[in-house]
Amino acid sequence: MPHDGWHPHEHPHHHWHERPTRRLVLAAATFLPFGGASAQSADAQQRIAAAANRLVALLDDRQRRHVLIAFDSANRLDWHYIPRSRSGLSLGEMTADQAGAARSLFASVLNEQGLRLLDGVRLLEGVLREQQGSWRDPGRYYLSIFGTPGRFPWGWRFEGHHLSLNVALPAAGHVAVTPFFVGAHPATVQDGPDKGFRLLGGAEDLARQIMTGLNDAQRRTALIANRSFGEIVASPQREQDLGQPRGLELGAMDGSARQRVEALMDTFLATLTPDLVVSQKQRVMQQGLDRFRFAWAGSLAPREAYYFRIHGPATLIEHDNTQNNANHIHSVWRDLATDFGRDALAEHYRQQPHR
Repeated sequence: MPHDGWHPHEHPHHHWHERPTRRLVLAAATFLPFGGASAQSADAQQRIAAAANRLVALLDDRQRRHVLIAFDSANRLDWHYIPRSRSGLSLGEMTADQAGAARSLFASVLNEQGLRLLDGVRLLEGVLREQQGSWRDPGRYYLSIFGTPGRFPWGWRFEGHHLSLNVALPAAGHVAVTPFFVGAHPATVQDGPDKGFRLLGGAEDLARQIMTGLNDAQRRTALIANRSFGEIVASPQREQDLGQPRGLELGAMDGSARQRVEALMDTFLATLTPDLVVSQKQRVMQQGLDRFRFAWAGSLAPREAYYFRIHGPATLIEHDNTQNNANHIHSVWRDLATDFGRDALAEHYRQQPHR
């Protein structure tokens, strides 16, 4: 069900004040092997396709031409989080019914925590609008659907300033949800009705707890640079700059530190619907959680620039807070093997040559 009152033409503060979210402080989760992921993925695929088709049915011909894009278009891989022109259909162009159907599509992949992330990004865009003018617009977040919903391969993207959620359904039994980028500017709202709001504050707090809880030798291993990097490393088309995982292995941490790292990973992984959480955590376990590394760069002092990441054989979570006097966060979850569904898509094309 779409949230009552969520409409692209409203001032964004109206909706969020009905459901105030001051912090996303997450309880630690235990990463356990899961079973039945393929059956759950099939159910998820049906749910996601049904939601997409309900939305498409509400659009007029002009809107459909904007939102429906060929799956093989280079546009599908052209993701970014900066303010720029985008293809697709914006929230600001949708009617209330269409916006509700769009939210139902987002809710076919994201749980309440994930939807709050989307809402929070747009809230902060509204804060920037008040400070910088109308070129900042919470309605300028665009939905693009690639291919035909329910007919493999297909997918969709929801994207705007400081947000890029990329969903791919490349073949039966596969749902990819990365890259998933969320930014926060300001990281902490300094004044106005939302003063004190920290969209990604829970992640920062957990990461600081991890670093302060390590012994001196572990902290030296986790610290990979004395200065923050000034940006996430795996921004679009820069994945190769990461190199091998660096930092402190989870296998070298005690139980409480590992639990905090798992909770930190959940700031992204646990934003999904329950069935997709199962498949994504299974994906992490397959890589070997002990092999993941936690790394920090920059200062540990409050309000100074810092960077951290959790890096496994394929899964990567990054978070940088450097710009605007360390009050501007970029964070991303990527799977360097399955982003955009590329692994399953390659197998799909091998078995069924695409025409």
